[in-house]
Formats: sequence, structure tokens, C-alpha cells
Amino acid sequence: MKNKALTLTIISNITSNYGEGLGNVSTVQKVFRNGKVYATRSRESLKNAIMVQSGLYDDLKVTVDGAAQKLVNDDVNISNCKALEGGYMNTSGTTNIRKSSFYLTDAVSCDEFVNETRFHNNLYLASAYAKENKINFQAKKDRENEDKKENSSGLMPYQYEFDKSLKKYSITIDLDKVGVDENSPSQADTGEKIQRVLSILKTIQNLSLIVKGNMDNAEPLLIFGGIGEYKTHYFDNVVNVKRDTLNIENGLKDRVKNGYRVGLLRGGNFINEEDIVNEFSPLSISEFFKDLEEDVKSYYEE
Repeated sequence: MKNKALTLTIISNITSNYGEGLGNVSTVQKVFRNGKVYATRSRESLKNAIMVQSGLYDDLKVTVDGAAQKLVNDDVNISNCKALEGGYMNTSGTTNIRKSSFYLTDAVSCDEFVNETRFHNNLYLASAYAKENKINFQAKKDRENEDKKENSSGLMPYQYEFDKSLKKYSITIDLDKVGVDENSPSQADTGEKIQRVLSILKTIQNLSLIVKGNMDNAEPLLIFGGIGEYKTHYFDNVVNVKRDTLNIENGLKDRVKNGYRVGLLRGGNFINEEDIVNEFSPLSISEFFKDLEEDVKSYYEE
């Protein structure tokens, strides 16, 4: 093997996920950087979505040893269980740990957080229940002789912060770790390794997220990366977007020249879209992933 990694840094229009609620109020997860607050979607949330949507969790088997954990034994191992590709810790008998073959960063908003609060209620459901059970929850309360039925309709107003904004995240796949487990003599064959990597790439290309009952199109709008010698999030520090504008600096241009590609979904998502086109001659998103798939096949088959 050539001991290389596949690394991608992606700009997508993504909603944040939620932290702890207080009563009937839900707040988005946030991080504090450079004196400002930014909304975020956690790497754990992204990884779980990728594992589920790629089909890598289709053969997931779970055991409980104090806590629920992935099942690993002589019959269920990295060669025949793709769910283990995301890593595991198994404490049945001897504790064995196998690190994930791919790593993600948090998806952090490109611009500081601006609170947009949404207010909702379950009025229709409560009305239907009240009608069926002859409950009048619109009547004025008589505090001394309050009919308890008036408060049993289940009417519940609630509110939550909402954020959907351009966010940056990175993913790096250690190609030589895919389908390999130092705790097991077995490993996946070449065809299986290729399919596992391609399933992750296909999912990133068409990623969707369910947030508060809404489907979120999280496809890449701008993407930098490819296969190279750097087993790190190579573009994470040089891809920066502010106010819908990509900061085109020498550091970014130099790294692209090291054998990497750029993909762009054209359509006015970035104010300086023409500058991006003139500087990088980007591929379309579909072309970017098609070429990357061929690179993955060549890497494993050569």
C-alpha cells in the first residue's frame, strides 16, 4: 500500500443539532471561538448520520456488558461486519479497542450565531382529543372551582432556537486502515474495502439530516480534497468562508496544487463564485465525486 489518506473539507448548508433543553425550550449546540459564538453540528451527529445512510450500520450487532456496545468475536469481525468500520470498544472478556478508519470534525457555522426562535404548539392534536373527550380548554379558569378536565387535553406550547447556515466540516479516511483490525487476523478483501469507502463518499455527496421533523439537504456546496500523503484534515485550516465569500489566500491555493481537486455547486451560493471558478477551475460536485471514486479504486487495485 502507498500509505495515503483521503481528506475532504466541505462547505454545506446545514442545520445545527440540539443540546440540553430547559422546560419546553430547546437550544442549538454552540461553540465559542475568537470571542464569538458559533452554531454547530457535532462530529458524533455527522458520523452517526453517515454510518446509517451509507449502510455501514446495516449489519450492526449489539451486545450489553454493563453498557450497550458493538458485538465483536471470532465470527463477527472487521472482515464481515462493516459496522465495525467506525471503530469499537468491546469489554466482553479482554477489552479490545479498534479505532475508526475515518475521522470527522464538528460542522461549525461560518458566521457567528444569530438567534432565530420558533414557536409551536400541538393545538390540532389537543383540540381533537378535547373534542372526543368533551374537554373545554378554552374556557376561563375558575381558580376556586376549576374543572380538572380543562387542563387534561395535553395542549403544550414549545419553542426552539433555529439555525441553518453555511457550515464547514472535514473528513479524513485512512485508506490503509479500512477493513483492517489489529485485534483480528482477518481483514476485508479488496472489493469490500473499496465498497466501504465508496459508500461513505456517496453518502457525503447526498447527505440529508432529520432535524425537528424536517429534512435537511446537507449536500456539499464547495469541497476541497482528494487522496494524498497527509493523514490529517489537510484543508481545514485554509478553507474559510465569511459572509458567503470564500477567502482565497495563498495557503489555500498552494495546497490545492499538491494534487488535490476542487468541486463547486454553481448557482450563486457564494458571492465570489466567479473568483472561485477563475482561480481553481472547479469540477461540478458530481464530477468531483466520480473522479474521486476512480482514485479510490485505483489506490486499492494497483
